[in-house]
Amino acid sequence: MDEPEHRPAPQVLNGRINGRFAPGHSGCPGGSPEATRRAFNKRFLLDLAEDWQQHGREVFKRVRRESPASYLKVCAMLVPREMKIEHKGGIKEMTDEQIEQPIEAIQTMLSARAGEAAKVIEGTVETVALPAPDVIPDGPNKVMDAADTAVGARKRKPRKVPSPAGT
Repeated sequence: MDEPEHRPAPQVLNGRINGRFAPGHSGCPGGSPEATRRAFNKRFLLDLAEDWQQHGREVFKRVRRESPASYLKVCAMLVPREMKIEHKGGIKEMTDEQIEQPIEAIQTMLSARAGEAAKVIEGTVETVALPAPDVIPDGPNKVMDAADTAVGARKRKPRKVPSPAGT
């Protein structure tokens, strides 16, 4: 029998054998950034909860007294900036009976209201001319002055119109 050809052990470079990851070597030795962030957030929140159990109320009271702006900033940061609302189902997935029941309930409520005495206010409309103002402002327009100040008033140079050729 022919003896099997002796092959040398594959050379492992940077955790790879011929461009492929060697057994026991990961392509991402530090782990995924998302998993790292989740692990950090979990540890941070657990430590924060423990600290809150020990000192939370006293710290909040002191911050509220000594630095109300910081206290309000923390409160505002707790309110979500955006809320994602997803609409699922809805009227498209309702049966005719499911749609007719609320309509009948609303019609019943409206007919019950119609039986109550409705309050009606009667009146007529008159057109009245407003009197002219007694005082006419004699100063500059403050609104336009503010706009000029904000933008910077600019003086326009007269445009030079080229003369027609041959004149």
